Amino acid sequence: MSKDKDEYKRELYKLWVELVKFQNTLIKKEEKVLIILEGRDSAGKDGMIRTITRHLSPRETRIFAVSKPTDKEAKEWYFQRFVPHLPAPSEFVLFNRSWYNRSGVERVMGFCTKKEYEQFFEDVVYFENLLINAGIKMFKYYLDIDKKEQEKRLKSRKTDPLKQWKESPVDDAALKHFDDYTKARDEMFERTHTPRSPWIIVKANDKHKARLNLIKHFLLNNDYKDKNEKVLNFDPNIVFMYTKSFLSNS
Repeated sequence: MSKDKDEYKRELYKLWVELVKFQNTLIKKEEKVLIILEGRDSAGKDGMIRTITRHLSPRETRIFAVSKPTDKEAKEWYFQRFVPHLPAPSEFVLFNRSWYNRSGVERVMGFCTKKEYEQFFEDVVYFENLLINAGIKMFKYYLDIDKKEQEKRLKSRKTDPLKQWKESPVDDAALKHFDDYTKARDEMFERTHTPRSPWIIVKANDKHKARLNLIKHFLLNNDYKDKNEKVLNFDPNIVFMYTKSFLSNS
């Protein structure tokens, strides 16, 4: 085992301990916490969720992975199918993609109309404010990788028999429409980043660094008993709040 991997495992163990302490407090205080994980295809959302939840209570931890809507869901109010999956008191919920599919995949691939796309932006900030007003503590993280890294990861899906379940028809389109996804991402940030519900960007070319730093950022921004802030110093070059300057440098 390499020195870097040894260090990663040591650091991760300390963060797992902190996550358990965080959840114990969440349960006792009956808090409602939601993490939304967005990002390009193959940005590492699945691995991030597995890492965060590995040692958490299965009773109070839920994962919702967004899939193609059913015919019934496609005709409902857009946000309706997400509501049943929101956290109840004492629950910690992680969304693997979310309602922001409309501003990303659906927009780029033509799965929604321009009217539906614009209606989404009219509604989403109000919708998120309703959730926050109802006591849900929400964190929006966007995992960002460059085109070269995405190409490498998507190629790995085709050749690794343990990753082939991840393959989807939109994989090839992800590379073909890389610039279109960049434009859609930037518009999403511009129109949905708010003081109450900000976007946190995670540079995710290095999966290990992305996981460690996202967890540190998340824990540092939660209050819980016996918190050890010494292990929560995250790298601001890897995890940082969205600003307009990000658009010109990405």
